Amino acid sequence: MKSLQVQLTEYIEARRALGTALEEPAQTLRHFVRFLARKKARFITVPLALEWSQQSRGVQRATWARKLSMVRQFARWLSASEPRHQVPPSRLLDVRHRRGRPHIYSDQQISRLMTEAARLKSRGPLDARTLQTLIGLLAATGLRPGEAAALEIGDVHLRAQILMVRHSKFDKSRQVPIHSSTAAALTQYARERDRVFPHVVSNLFFVSGVGDALDLGTVRRWYNEVSRVCGLRNPSDGRRSGRGPRLQDFRHTFATRRLVEWYQAGDDVGVQIPKLSTYLGHSSVECTYWYVEAVPELLALAANLRLPLEQGGRS
Repeated sequence: MKSLQVQLTEYIEARRALGTALEEPAQTLRHFVRFLARKKARFITVPLALEWSQQSRGVQRATWARKLSMVRQFARWLSASEPRHQVPPSRLLDVRHRRGRPHIYSDQQISRLMTEAARLKSRGPLDARTLQTLIGLLAATGLRPGEAAALEIGDVHLRAQILMVRHSKFDKSRQVPIHSSTAAALTQYARERDRVFPHVVSNLFFVSGVGDALDLGTVRRWYNEVSRVCGLRNPSDGRRSGRGPRLQDFRHTFATRRLVEWYQAGDDVGVQIPKLSTYLGHSSVECTYWYVEAVPELLALAANLRLPLEQGGRS
């Protein structure tokens, strides 16, 4: 009988062969399989799945439900050939997904974050410059953090001022035009990167402290540290990193600002939103309309102009 580790590898390969990136679920399920090994369990059971999914403290109940959902899909796949694997019921942790209200950064906050990022104390010679440039890029383009981290050197066309985002969320690729000032900042980073790492270690544009792939978890820890210094994150609420704005909120800020500008200028937002949706790589225009409902200022502007609101999706 194959071990759960081997079966998990086969499951991940099968899902990816069907076009699913499966990055987060793959990592999460590896933790789950190690948990089962510590419990000396050869099969998935509902009690063990429930116990493992609720191990993390200080997180929202929706996080438990999401982890349990990943286990459910894996267990369903395993049970097709081995019925002793139990599939957790879909309503075992019944949680309604609610998107949190986004934080919209002010110009002053973004400037302060970039200033403090340049002062980041870390082991890598390029870490502070990497974080500072990433913050500026996310604020200027609305890229998803994962999209920025995945950019390869060949995807960044500085003279043409175009970024090529490949196979991102929903397996969509797109071209993202950038401002000349953004291109200039990326050029400076590339020169510093090549000076610190003259011999090619990775084909990625943004690199870690040793010149290889950048770990987003590490970047988030850097960002949490910097945002605490800026007073944007509260470290005294019992959580290790505190509560506060996230890297993803730069994307929300970018989208919201474009919409506010169009409303205030009297533009036909219904015509403009599909352009923004394409630029951001949303799966549908409905995802972009979510910002209208999530930000009170936008909702007030939309109401004044009597713009019909559409139900939002995931961004």
